[in-house]
Amino acid sequence: MEYQSQPATQFGTAVTEQNKVLRNTYMMLALTMIPTVIGAFIGMSINFSFMALHPIIFSLLMFAVMMGLMFAVGALRNSVWGIVALLGFTFVAGVLLGPILQVALHLKNGAQLVGMAAGGTGIIFGSLATIATVTKKDFSFMGKFLFIGVILLIIASLANMFFAIPALALTISAIAVLIFSAYILYDISQIVHGGETNYVMATMGLYLDIYNIFVNLLSLLMAFSGEKE
Repeated sequence: MEYQSQPATQFGTAVTEQNKVLRNTYMMLALTMIPTVIGAFIGMSINFSFMALHPIIFSLLMFAVMMGLMFAVGALRNSVWGIVALLGFTFVAGVLLGPILQVALHLKNGAQLVGMAAGGTGIIFGSLATIATVTKKDFSFMGKFLFIGVILLIIASLANMFFAIPALALTISAIAVLIFSAYILYDISQIVHGGETNYVMATMGLYLDIYNIFVNLLSLLMAFSGEKE
């Protein structure tokens, strides 16, 4: 009896721990929306004329800043400073929403498109998070394919900075929505199955999924439904 009950107890403890990580991740994810919104409002008031004059330099600088902050979150993930770094990261991410929000809100139906992008992102996240949590299917097999997809996406985005092909930009946005939607399944599956036990890192992963879906969904909505003044 002792031999049989010990593995059962260990399994129960592991499930409890995974549920705790998932719960803390969702709570932290909700909290990250506050600095993101504050940062977005600040970003909308900033003059990004430098970006228009030097789009490639600005994009590379933005990428370097985000990577640096992500490294800081990873390095501090086991302390309270990891939470501070995560909130700082989401604040900066909010500020960097400024350029696309400025463009969107200059459209006649811009506010509606931003709302649709936010609502669509929420629906995608809610649906896929439910699937990953309720079915408890292990989506870890998607990891390598998704990572390769992101690398190709970054390369295509960098290439399109030089060529500036509108059709390619739309294709990249559409593929990005699909890839980061799949990442929601993967990231939550990692938590559910014990592959990710740190809720700070889990939150950052899901935050990036949501952030990228929103940005690319908004880009698609502006391209296909935007009404100029």
